[in-house]
Amino acid sequence: MIREYVVVHETHYRYDQPVGLSRQIVHLAPRETPYQVCRAHTLVVTPEPEILAIDHDAFGNPATSLCIEADHGALSVVAESWVGITERIYPEDDDTPPWDEVRTRLTYRARQRPHPADLEAARFLFESRRVRNKRELAAWTSACFPPGTPLLAGVRALMNRIHDEFTFDPKATTVSTPVMDVFALRRGVCQDFAHLMLSCLRSMGLAARYVSGYVLTRPPAGRPRMVGADASHAWVSVYCPDVGWVDADPTNAVFPSLEHVTLGWGRDYDDVIPLRGVLLGGGEHALDIAVTVAPRADFQAIFGRPPPVARMPERT
Repeated sequence: MIREYVVVHETHYRYDQPVGLSRQIVHLAPRETPYQVCRAHTLVVTPEPEILAIDHDAFGNPATSLCIEADHGALSVVAESWVGITERIYPEDDDTPPWDEVRTRLTYRARQRPHPADLEAARFLFESRRVRNKRELAAWTSACFPPGTPLLAGVRALMNRIHDEFTFDPKATTVSTPVMDVFALRRGVCQDFAHLMLSCLRSMGLAARYVSGYVLTRPPAGRPRMVGADASHAWVSVYCPDVGWVDADPTNAVFPSLEHVTLGWGRDYDDVIPLRGVLLGGGEHALDIAVTVAPRADFQAIFGRPPPVARMPERT
């Protein structure tokens, strides 16, 4: 089964003083994966920038580097992508190895050469700026991972526990709220729950990465899909030797398949921020973000124009 979606992600900055120089790195092109193909992607930036590079970052995610040298009081970045999503088939829980064997396999052992896939996964074992390895988190997580528990069974239990015990509350946290504060508050948003689940898994000695993307939302019955009403989403991916990476969404308590669009992944949110950079000038700013995720068949009815055709930018 394959589903086709169009994602329109609009970012608008307004500055109270002119910006004389803006250098930005953009992570808004969907990543190619075994279950996802990007059929078209366009990026429109106003004022028109000099495109410095279109390539991949250290984690293999598509990234665009740009520079604006003309004075400007506003910045607009509109990304439009057409993706095809193939249904994912997850292994049965009991067909995955015991989690403690996975932990042992990922542990450094002198004079023993690691498997190349294990070595690649090892960079997602450690703390990062937004992910902490804590005994307190390991103790809380251990109830989901009794000795000998199949890895996927433990991941499922942890995902469901976060979903059941934590409340989605956009007002409870900010983008900079530390993960241990989220753990104490028992409230937050998808980014918080992803960082918490990563912290729990890494505290148990398991490799897990942060995944940035979108999830299809459904309008109320009888109501049209609203332009700009969606938002970016985040979930986690756990390394399972001899199987691969297995995604888990603690916000919705599901293993992503046909309704999640992947932008990219990294150690935490900082590695895949949609738009980040440095400015010369600008002062205070106001930010507006609007995201629309819709089946491609609905695009014309929503936007009043034909859907995108297949094309991708060339690398420079």
